[in-house]
This record gives sequence, C-alpha cells and structure tokens, in this order.
Amino acid sequence: MTTTHLLGFPRIGAKRELKTLLENYWKQEIDEAALLAGARALRQRHWLLQKGAGVELLPVGDFSLYDHVLDAQLLVGAAPPRFGFDPAALDAEQYFQLARGNAGQPAQEMTKWFDTNYHYLVPEWHADTAFSAQPQRLLGQVREAQALGIHTKPVLVGPLSLLWLGKAKGLAFDKLRLLPGLLAAYRDLLAALRASGVEWVQLDEPILALDLPQDWLDAFAPAYQQLQAGAPSILLASYFGSAAEHAARLKALPVAGLHLDLARAPQQLQAFLAGFPEDKVLSAGIIDGRNVWRADLSLMLRQLQAAHAQLGERLWLAPSCSLLHSPFDLAAEIQLDADLKSWLAFAVQKLNELKTLQRGLRRGRAAIAGELAGSDFAQQQKQGSPLIHRPAVRQRIAALPADADRRASPYPQRAARQQAWLKLPPLPTTTIGSFPQTAAIRASRSAFKRGELSAADYQKAMESEIELAIRRQEELGLDVLVHGEAERNDMVEYFGEQLSGFAFTAGGWVQSYGSRCVKPPIIYGDITRPQPMTVAWARFAQSLSAKPVKGMLTGPVTILQWSFTRNDLPRSEVCRQIALALNDEVRDLEAAGIRVIQIDEPAIREGLPLKRAERQGYLNWAGQAFRLSCRGVDDATQIHTHMCYSEFGDILPAIAALDADVITIETSRSDMALLADFGRFRYPNAIGPGVYDIHSPRVPQTDEIRHLLQKALQVIPAEQLWVNPDCGLKTRDWPEVEAALATMVQVSRKLREELAHTA
Repeated sequence: MTTTHLLGFPRIGAKRELKTLLENYWKQEIDEAALLAGARALRQRHWLLQKGAGVELLPVGDFSLYDHVLDAQLLVGAAPPRFGFDPAALDAEQYFQLARGNAGQPAQEMTKWFDTNYHYLVPEWHADTAFSAQPQRLLGQVREAQALGIHTKPVLVGPLSLLWLGKAKGLAFDKLRLLPGLLAAYRDLLAALRASGVEWVQLDEPILALDLPQDWLDAFAPAYQQLQAGAPSILLASYFGSAAEHAARLKALPVAGLHLDLARAPQQLQAFLAGFPEDKVLSAGIIDGRNVWRADLSLMLRQLQAAHAQLGERLWLAPSCSLLHSPFDLAAEIQLDADLKSWLAFAVQKLNELKTLQRGLRRGRAAIAGELAGSDFAQQQKQGSPLIHRPAVRQRIAALPADADRRASPYPQRAARQQAWLKLPPLPTTTIGSFPQTAAIRASRSAFKRGELSAADYQKAMESEIELAIRRQEELGLDVLVHGEAERNDMVEYFGEQLSGFAFTAGGWVQSYGSRCVKPPIIYGDITRPQPMTVAWARFAQSLSAKPVKGMLTGPVTILQWSFTRNDLPRSEVCRQIALALNDEVRDLEAAGIRVIQIDEPAIREGLPLKRAERQGYLNWAGQAFRLSCRGVDDATQIHTHMCYSEFGDILPAIAALDADVITIETSRSDMALLADFGRFRYPNAIGPGVYDIHSPRVPQTDEIRHLLQKALQVIPAEQLWVNPDCGLKTRDWPEVEAALATMVQVSRKLREELAHTA
C-alpha cells in the first residue's frame, strides 16, 4: 500500500489564527496558558483536517510558535548563552525574547530559509557550545496526536543542516567540531521518541541541495550510523533542489527511507531508482509544495508508474517540501476569476491531489479517470487562455537594444551631479520607506475596500497620514525623506494589484516569520502597467517639503520572487516583463520631479540558485532586470536600492553590477559583520548599513548605534556612507520609531562634527 505523508503543514491557520494568538499574547491581552491552549487547538484542528483528507502519516513538531529552526535549537538545549536562559525551564516570554530581543540583548539574527521568503532564526555556535536533549515539548505534541488517533511522524531539522545553518561566534573554529556533542543530543531525542511509541521520524537535511564541502558530505555516513541505533525508522528528507550527485552516498546510509523533491528536480528520480536498496522506502515529493498551480495528474502518474512498478509499497507520496510555503485553502477564494481558480491548488487541495495519485497507483488509471480528465482540461484551457498572452509585451522585450540596461555615465560622474543639487551633509540620514501602519490607516483601507469610504475620502485620509510622516521626519532632522507608504498594504501586493497579469487572493496568506504573514500575488499572464501607480502620492509628498522625498518602488526580482509565478515561462522572461512595467513608473516619477527613487530588491540574494553552477546565469538576468527598471533616467536622478536578511558576501560583484547609486542593507543583528565583505570588495558606490534592528520592539541606545557606525567607518569611506535603519518601519509603533530615529540622527550629527574636526 503506497503511503501518503506530509513534511509539514501551514501553521498559521485558515484565518491566520496563530498570528492573532501571538499578537494578543505580546500585547498582554492573553496569558501564556491561553496562548498555549489556542496553539494546541489550532494544531489539533490541522491534524484532523489532514487525517480527514486521507493523509496516513502526519507530521508532528512542524507546528511552531515562531520558527522551527529556533525550536530545533531548543530541542538540543542550545539557546544562545548571552540570554542566560535555562533551556530545560524556558517559558513563553523567554522563547519570544530569543526571537524578538529584550532590553539587554538583541534578537537572534534572522535570514532566509534557503531560496524561500521564509525567515529563520540563525543558531549561534560557540567553540564550547554544549548540547542536551530537551524533548518535553515535542513529546507533548506526540501525545496530543496519539490521543486523537493520529499516526505520527515527528519532523526535526537534521543535525548536519542545523549545524550548517548556524553561525560560529567568538574565536574562529570549525563548526563540525560540535557534531559529536550534537549527535549525542539527537540520539537521546530519538530514543525518547521511540520510547513514546513513534515508529517513524523525519530528519530534514535540505543542505543536500547545496554544494557542500567534502568534509561535510563525509560526515553524513558516520553521523547517521550513530543516529539509527535505538531510534525510530528514519526518513531522511532533502528538498529545494536535486541531490542526484549524492545518490550513491544517500542510498548507502543506514536510514529507513529517503525523500526527494521531484517538483524542483524530477530528473533525480532515475539516479535514485537505479539499484535502490530493498530495505528502504523512497518518498516521492511529487506535489509542488511551493507554488499554487494545480498538479498535472496525468503527467505525474506517468512519472510515478515506473517507480511504483519497481518499489511497490515502498514508494511513498508527499508534497515536495513542507506546505508551510503554500496558502491554506482555495475554497475560500470566492472572488477569483473562475478560469484562473480552476488552475490552482492550495494546501488543502494538494492533500486531495496526493490522495488521487495514491488511488491511481493502487487501482489503476480507470479508478481516477474523472480526476485525470478534469486535470487535463485545466492544463489545456490554461495553455490557450487569452488571459495569459499579450503579444505586445513579448515584442517590446524583443525590440530592446543591447545596451538598454546601462546608465548613461559611470557612478563618479553621476554622484557629482546628484550632490550638486541634493547638497547632502556627510553621513546623510534616511529611512527605508515605510512608517507605522496604524490602526487608523488599516481601518481606512478596509473601509475603502468595503465601499464604506469614498475614493476622495480615502485619498484625503492617506494624504493626512503622508503629511504626518513628512512633518515628523522634518522634526527629527532626517536628510532624505519618504512618504511613509500609508496607502500600501504590502510592498509586492500593492504593485501587483495595479499591474496586468497579476491576480490576488482574499486569504492566500503564508508565513514569512513569527506573526508576519504575506499574501503573495499570483502571476498568471504577461505583465503591463496600465497607469501610474505611485506618482500622485509621491508628488503630493514632495510638495510638502523642501527636502528630497524618495519615490518608492519594489524591484522586479523581488516582485517575482515574492509572488507565485507562472510555470509556463522562464523566470527570467517574467522578470524582464516586470522590469519594463516598473521602468514606465520610474520615468513618470522622474518627470513629476521625483529625483531620488528607491527600487527595493530585498529578495535578490534569496532567488540565487542553490547550486553554484546555476548562479551566474541567474545573476546576469536578475541584474539586467534591475537595470532595465531604471533605464533611461538622468544622471542627476539618484537611484537607491535596499536589501535585507540575506548573506551577500558571495555575490558582491553582482550587487555592484546593479550600479545603484546608493544601496541600503541589513547589518545590525550581525553587528556589521556583512560590512567586512563590502570593505574587502571595495564596494564602489554609496552604502547605508542598517544601524538598528526594526524587527525588534526594543529602542536602540546611543552607544549601540555609535558602535555600529564606527565599525562601518572602518571599512566604508565617510563620503560613501549613509545612515538608516535595517528595514522599513511599518510593523513598529510611532513612539519607538521616533525614539529610535531621534537617536540615529543625533549620533550621525555628532559623528559629522567629529569627522569635520578630524579633517
């Protein structure tokens, strides 16, 4: 009997119930007992939903109050020692302080989970890090599931991936030196799970999709040799790419099964089927866990039949990865175009697709003839739909000249022309774009969308908020202002709603980190900009101040990466379409007198292929798309970009090739560590390293910002250095924003005086 299972399920709930629970707890509207009770009810509801859909082996431990990598650290007793917390007695308040910081300690660093838009909390490893198994919380969830009659499969980040994903702190050392102690903690965890009646456990090793050093690859066999003794049956899961080059190594591991991502890398199946061991199961991740398109069931059934003929009941079926990256349920989307909706599948629908493929393998194609016919019809209808194809868009791209993506003059000439009119002081201060999205702003937007507020009244309300943001920035003494983005719901959704070829859901939320959820657009067709999107707001903001106000756009790579994109065109082609649509907006902003324009690209590193051999091609077209978005602007127009929460050191030449006049980056959580890379590379243009962490509610102290700026000045010439927060401020409250920015401006002015005195 072919078994169906999941690697993980969306935590947030159909209506973002987890977000509500967390924020109510943080606001002290509920206590820890109510938080934990609500979380327990939510995950039990999810288990029963999965069981009702016919999933036979359900994940336990994939549900997290904030982040599964943080949970993995705590399972092995490895909370950062700087907090002084006892891992065996950690309460909810302390748990969230690790994620969000406290008065004495900044939060753990946060970065992207491989090439997704999910953010994980980076483990902190020291040469003397000690590990101890802390299975209590996980065992509690196992008992919950067992009480409901759930056949459980606990899900853990594998030891090698957990070790790899962390950062070495203090004096330099080889992280692999920590592996023996970590494996001892994992052995105790696995033994405790087996003693609780667990038959299968899933250990996720997504680093197998990377180009790993040889010593890390060599560590797998002895590590898993130690883990398998006294443990439940181990399913080792790789995903997000191909592990075909490791097929022989993985087939020889002492584990009971292997999971492969056949959505991202279907070709790897043959490498594993050849000589597949008779004592192992092979889990086929056939349903795409990271996109929203309906499965081509006929194609997938053909792909699986040879494997099923060889393996029989040892072939398991699953999504390619955790459904954490998928929206919850398509059934709630009653306003989507009917044709488009028929092409889609969210997490709940993916469970049904999984069950259909299982029946097809067990009973033959005739048993699922109706489902196959429906799938075939949807694929054919989508392929020929006039909703998708706009010949003029393809023609515009084909007609671009070879140098279409190049600025007229090199940076030094542009910088001189820009400074001639900007007249900025040394260490100019600015922010990244957004200001607090207050309850009043959200209420006005909701009333407008419900038709309870007229367009004129909505515009008046937003202009009032923009004026408030401008006045407060002037009072604080910032040098380059922003309009605050009061009118924007989300940095991608706002633009997608105004571009052709995009569709939006009512409840298609996915978790980005903690309580932060995003609702990615669905790119289904060719893209154009029917009319200006930001020009009126920017023009109004600039009319309120003699200081320059930045025009704010989300860049083409980020719009692509943070959308569910079409699967019938190369991503590079879709990105160029977005870039040209944005270029129309940039030109209109410039014509309206907006001469500082920020085109944010926080996702450019996130989109980097996991395999080095594929990276240069991506960087070439991603860089071209960014440059196309600012094609044709005058040398005196200053182009900014912003990047955050990714490691950039290995792609600095490509970042420099974007040729933005100013780049702002996240660096505060890492104590400016990223700037060492920029210093070694001698980044040629201006740069604004973030001087405080906006994802934490704590207000930075004067000495903290000064410390970071002094570190920045050691590697970045003062004439190239800008001063700004890590990221936008929409999630913060005005009192903490004003306090933090006042400190930032004060420190910048003091350093200016010192620089002038030194000169």
